[in-house]
Amino acid sequence: MLDFQKKLSSSFYALLSLPATAMGFALSIQIATLSWLMNTKYGFDIHEVGIVWAAGPLAGILGQPIIGLISDKVWFWGGRRRPFIIMGGTLAALMLLALPNIDTIADFLGFSSLIVVASAVALTLDLAINISFNPTRSIIADVTPEGTPRTKGYTWMQTVSGSFGVLAYALGALLGNYFLIYFGVILVLLFSLVPMFFITEKKELSEEEKAEEAKSVQRSTNWPNLWKVYFANAFSWLGVQTMFVYIIVYIKQKIFFVSDFQAKLSVEIDGEIGTIISVSFLILNAVGALFPAFVLEPLTEKIGRVKTQALSVGVMALAYFAIVAIGKTSISLYILMAFAGVGWAAIVSLPFAIMSENVEKGRMGYFMGVFNLSIVLPQLVVSLAIGFVISAIEDKNIIFWISGISLAVSSLLWTLVKESKSVIEDSDLNVGGGHH
Repeated sequence: MLDFQKKLSSSFYALLSLPATAMGFALSIQIATLSWLMNTKYGFDIHEVGIVWAAGPLAGILGQPIIGLISDKVWFWGGRRRPFIIMGGTLAALMLLALPNIDTIADFLGFSSLIVVASAVALTLDLAINISFNPTRSIIADVTPEGTPRTKGYTWMQTVSGSFGVLAYALGALLGNYFLIYFGVILVLLFSLVPMFFITEKKELSEEEKAEEAKSVQRSTNWPNLWKVYFANAFSWLGVQTMFVYIIVYIKQKIFFVSDFQAKLSVEIDGEIGTIISVSFLILNAVGALFPAFVLEPLTEKIGRVKTQALSVGVMALAYFAIVAIGKTSISLYILMAFAGVGWAAIVSLPFAIMSENVEKGRMGYFMGVFNLSIVLPQLVVSLAIGFVISAIEDKNIIFWISGISLAVSSLLWTLVKESKSVIEDSDLNVGGGHH
């Protein structure tokens, strides 16, 4: 084990964040470009875009729990999580390379239906992300002590990952989505492979960790609290994913005044829409990157993770409702996306720390996989059900009504979750001016 890992230095936390950053960057590319590519390059309508998006959550339903369970038990290539991070990162990079070349792949394979190939690529990409995302999050819990150090691990994860998410949307806005995709191929591959040579996983727990593990077994039976976490997180993702997938429809109607989603737009307008989407998500992720380590972590030490999560998600809900009221220009949309970023910062960092301290350490991968169902099942609902609702209702404000109400429900549900004992103890120590 290298010295910077023993000391839990900032450079170690930064390096530990890179595998999750690779998967987050791949996901950012998927969010920024998938709907845009399907609609503008391949001519898919709203229902077909929803079908393509549904492929990913379907992969995650089985992918993450199974990979999590396996990675808890196996040991090869020098680790439990390392093999899956390497394999998933490599596969994700290859599928990103395939995204802008779906028509070429379809011609090569002799498929007449682009949607079949597009769904297969999206399915494989999301399966690759799911293969790696679980281990990249689990490894943080594996190599950090409970309490403040673990919170720091996950907030650093989001700060580093979010910063590169900002880079992703900046590249899309400034240099175009095609450049973003090809740049992402290289970054995802490097960030998945290189850190695995410097992070040491423990094959056996130390005596201190075994004692901690024995305590955590009792915690893992606290299913009532876990279910509250799952449902609260699920409503967060229902609101966020609705915005991610269908914001293109909102922008067309409310900013460009195009009433028919299937209308044939000029290349110039298509490009402008792509730019607005990229800038919107850039701003969302900029706040999402800055807040976890610099605002949310200090706030959790004062009021706890759960209250911080509930407040942050509530701010996001209010931002979505404000978009319905005044988000009719690109500038107003950008400003309100900044406020929404407060909730996004919390959603992609704090729930993992909250969940990890309610389960036994030796089954972290499995429980992280189960926890992922509270992300992918809402995504599936968004793809297979909400798309039809949005298509049926003429006023596309419905997108942010659905998103805002979902986030408001999530905020309320988070207030029902009990804070873990270790966090309360940390807060007491911090009030007294000390850390452990």
